[in-house]
Amino acid sequence: MNYNKKSVESIDVKGKRVLCRCDFNVPTKGGKITSDKRIVAALPTIEYLMKHGAKVILCSHMGKPKGEWKPELSLKIVADRLSELLGKEVIMAADVVGEDAKAKAAALQEGDVMLLENVRYIKGETKNDPELSKELASMADIFVNDAFGTAHRAHSSTAGVADYLPAVCGYLVQKEVSIMGKALADPARPFVAILGGAKVSDKLNVINNLLEKVDTLIIGGGMAFTFLAAKGYDTGKSLLDTEKLDYCREMLKKAEEKGVKLLLPVDTVVASAFPSPIDAEIEVKTVDSASIPADMMGLDIGEKARAEFAEAAKTAKTVVWNGPMGVFENPTLAQGTIAVAQALADSDAVTIVGGGDSAAACEQLGFAREITHISTGGGASLEFLEGLELPGIACLQDAE
Repeated sequence: MNYNKKSVESIDVKGKRVLCRCDFNVPTKGGKITSDKRIVAALPTIEYLMKHGAKVILCSHMGKPKGEWKPELSLKIVADRLSELLGKEVIMAADVVGEDAKAKAAALQEGDVMLLENVRYIKGETKNDPELSKELASMADIFVNDAFGTAHRAHSSTAGVADYLPAVCGYLVQKEVSIMGKALADPARPFVAILGGAKVSDKLNVINNLLEKVDTLIIGGGMAFTFLAAKGYDTGKSLLDTEKLDYCREMLKKAEEKGVKLLLPVDTVVASAFPSPIDAEIEVKTVDSASIPADMMGLDIGEKARAEFAEAAKTAKTVVWNGPMGVFENPTLAQGTIAVAQALADSDAVTIVGGGDSAAACEQLGFAREITHISTGGGASLEFLEGLELPGIACLQDAE
């Protein structure tokens, strides 16, 4: 996939109606937004379009209404918050591609901003229905995709509309593609990737793809135990993906053949049972990863593993991290994840954190400002690391 895409700055938007796909899938409770981070993240692109005389038509999904009109998933609360942030009324459409949306889009003046209703209120959205794509495109002259979090989905509002309009990226997507794209295509070396999370099966293709690119691959979290078992170690009651043992052996062999250093935890924090509730104090101890007791399970990486992983991160020039090292929601079992986050914060390398739990950990621990880039897309960033083509990126015009 070509990572060099045209941006909003490479196309004349003055006087043009610009359909801008954002990720306004914000968390809510009791009809109120609990975090407006995704709305704030979209502001640079929206403000650029306003400043340069575009007639801005925003669209997004929220939740999974599955083609049904669900009032609790209306984007009206997003329009209200966006109005506050922009200091200007954001016109709210009563529908997606109906009479109200089209009339309001046609009446827009330069610098005006409107928001369409939840695009997933229409069943054709997630099916990339050409008719819906045409309807969306009919309201605009230019398409801007600034929703990296949905770029791995070939939906009408993320990719289909680009069949009918000139398509470029907004600042958020541009940043994701340029930083992550360079890291995968032409990284400063040594290049270290750190993978965690529960299951090997969740990251099969990521591991395989990264072994083609990195100098060191570090594996922690629950997925490490299947690799340890593949090496013949006893893993006790630890999470084990028995169907992927042969795959892990293949990856260990591939790393050896390619001269990639593959690091697994040399020691492990274990307990007799999984903590329940999640924040309950549990009795833990640290053991050598080669001899986890039969009646215990691994729940975090040990102190020696933390030091080894941290050293690899600190001496790297590029680091990509996706997935926690243990049950980081529990303070007792968060030390491995904290150590990795701290190592990235202390490193002089280009540091990239994938979406989901890793990003949440960095933000909760206060390390976000020290990280080069925290991805805004969980599934999208994983597919990026797999080397897959993302439909919402591939559909954009290539820069010259």
